[in-house]
Amino acid sequence: YEDVFSRNQRPKVDEYDDYLFVVLHFPRYDKTIGRLNAAELDVFIGPDYVITLPNSPLQPVSYLFERLESNEEFRDSLFSKGPAYLLYKIVDDSVDASFPMLAKIGNKLERIEDEIFEGRSSEVVRDISNAKQEIINFRKIVRPQRAALKDLEHHKRYVPENLDIYFDDINDASERVWDMLENFKEVVEGLESTNESVLSHRTNDVLRALTAFSVVVLPLTLVASIFGMNVKFPGEGTREMFWVILGVMVVTLVAMGAYFRRRGFL
Repeated sequence: YEDVFSRNQRPKVDEYDDYLFVVLHFPRYDKTIGRLNAAELDVFIGPDYVITLPNSPLQPVSYLFERLESNEEFRDSLFSKGPAYLLYKIVDDSVDASFPMLAKIGNKLERIEDEIFEGRSSEVVRDISNAKQEIINFRKIVRPQRAALKDLEHHKRYVPENLDIYFDDINDASERVWDMLENFKEVVEGLESTNESVLSHRTNDVLRALTAFSVVVLPLTLVASIFGMNVKFPGEGTREMFWVILGVMVVTLVAMGAYFRRRGFL
């Protein structure tokens, strides 16, 4: 019973003389911190009983037991099929609860993709990081559980052969969840790479424009510096020389600006 009070149990299936002890983890969205966490469900299954001990509220399990309490016909139908079928129903409902969460992540990734190509790359950096964190947390919960679900099916003492098809369905659903997470992982990594490329391209455009501007201003600065030196030069102090210098600077500015614009640097 030490495993029940431990907070760091991995998903597993342990068989004892009189019962089967199962530890499973399911994703649960914690609204207080706004992120996905693992909710642990400890289950004892014996010849005629099933005991569930969640370490935090699991909506599918709570909803199932509410139905059992309020609907006598449903309760009699479910209990008549034995404890293994009740275990199947608990695990199946908990696994299926992952799909709406995955649908939300998928919608979030589609929205991020649209925003990237609508020119809001700088605004979606945080959204990409949040989506990536959700996918990582989801994978950390689901990955170790796949082996436990497969192991659960092989304990024929508590899972009769006529229920194999039901537990196969659970494993199929678990694999679909994992496949979707693998796909989301590739998508979010692709979006992150694409967004970084877009931001890098914009930065390069800014740097290129600043470089071109510096090159355009450099000759003007040079001319102004030469004529600003404390030495005598031809035409010094005349009105005509002022207009000549100003004309040279304007022509240089216009010529270089036109050249760089034609080359796409401005």
